[in-house]
Amino acid sequence: MRMLGLSHYLYAFITLSVIIVMLFRKGVVIPSLVGTFLIGWLFTGDVLSGFKAVYNANLTAAQELFTIFLIITFMVALLASLRDMGADRRMIQPIQRFMLNGHLAFFILAGITFVISLFFWPTPAVPLLGALLIPAAVRAGLPPMSAAIAIALAGQGMALSSDYIMQVAPMLSAVGAGVPTAAVADKALILSLITGGVAITTAYLMNRKSIRTPITAGQGAPGAVVTVMTAAEKEPAHLDEVAAAVETLEPRMEKWSKLFALLVPLAMLGVMVVMIFSKFGGLGSFEGGDGAAFIGGVAVVLLILASFAFSKLKALDRISDHLVEGFVFAFKAMGPVIPIAGFFFLGSSDFSGSILSLGEGAAAPAFLFDLVSTIQHAIPSSASITAFGILILGIVTGLDGSGFSGLPLTGSLSGALGPAVGVDPSTLAAIGQMGAIWAGGGTIVAWSSLVAVAGFAGVSAMELARKNFIPVMLGLIVATIVALLIW
Repeated sequence: MRMLGLSHYLYAFITLSVIIVMLFRKGVVIPSLVGTFLIGWLFTGDVLSGFKAVYNANLTAAQELFTIFLIITFMVALLASLRDMGADRRMIQPIQRFMLNGHLAFFILAGITFVISLFFWPTPAVPLLGALLIPAAVRAGLPPMSAAIAIALAGQGMALSSDYIMQVAPMLSAVGAGVPTAAVADKALILSLITGGVAITTAYLMNRKSIRTPITAGQGAPGAVVTVMTAAEKEPAHLDEVAAAVETLEPRMEKWSKLFALLVPLAMLGVMVVMIFSKFGGLGSFEGGDGAAFIGGVAVVLLILASFAFSKLKALDRISDHLVEGFVFAFKAMGPVIPIAGFFFLGSSDFSGSILSLGEGAAAPAFLFDLVSTIQHAIPSSASITAFGILILGIVTGLDGSGFSGLPLTGSLSGALGPAVGVDPSTLAAIGQMGAIWAGGGTIVAWSSLVAVAGFAGVSAMELARKNFIPVMLGLIVATIVALLIW
């Protein structure tokens, strides 16, 4: 550990500033960029190095995280190609017949949302789920608010907080903590299932009395869902058109639609099976980014096949449109994370040397770890206090409505605090990931992607966030306690 200098104190001040700005629900890109510039300037004593540090920090973060952009791009592009032929809607149509009553509909909606969101992320999947499954659930007697709760808790909460298939969130947490991605991913999956199980069960018990008797066939068609919405601020009048789109396909395309509606789920199920069995050996390893590379490669092959099935030779151009759509979505979702990650990467000696353009053999500073080491004697050596502190910090960072922007911070602090209190940094990183994504990913923060869920259900986003709060907080508390007991 080196002696603390002005640059260390400045790093601490800017980190605190970032947290305060998040509390006020504002973006933290500018504080991160300005902080990187000031630290680069102050540490080297050269203002030109400050300018270079800003660029190098963003470049370093982009290099570390670009695999995330690629996997998001390929999965969104695949979903777009399935949308062309109506296969996306056909995949979930059979589920509607199992929604016999509102109670079943609640859990079926949560289960299907979880599975689809694991592979495609909840935000691209919400229009599909909202168009077909919400009307079916409402006809079965489930209130629109309860339907929105099921989708938000299972998708934006349980699926996104683990992100076990695409592994975007675990990678962000692991890089900051300096631990293998697989270590965070495995623990995050278990914690997300615990949190989700508690939250979904609690939400059901709190709302079960509002579930009505099913609406019979004579009482309305899919579009009739609009008439039973209790808080229809945004009437989804397009539901009839979307639900009928499958039936309007030309005969040639209908067979391809049926084929890919079966092929894609089977392929994704195969991916999941292979990844699970790989944990027990015999099928190769999926450490680090290998899991994302595997599912990304499968998605690309399916994308090519779907593009040719839909437009034949025109697929040579059509597939480019889908990839552009995927990249645009990826950069909109993850772009702001790069400068934030760059600033927190600066706090690690693994990256600070290249960011500050230090020469070969020069000692790279570890601003964050040096600060924690200095105050280590003042930190209560309590695993529970540290774990719940990381959880609260994760929730605070999620107040910006992203959920991902705070992962470099919670990851870095987990790596620095874990050894001091005798807790595996990957455990703390997984706990922080739960707090950040369950809050900002779209369950208890109304200005997040929760707006999309509320819009398709026709309910108030603020009211939806309020109803999610108690189940989510209870789930996070239980998951954190379990993490401390088993790890």
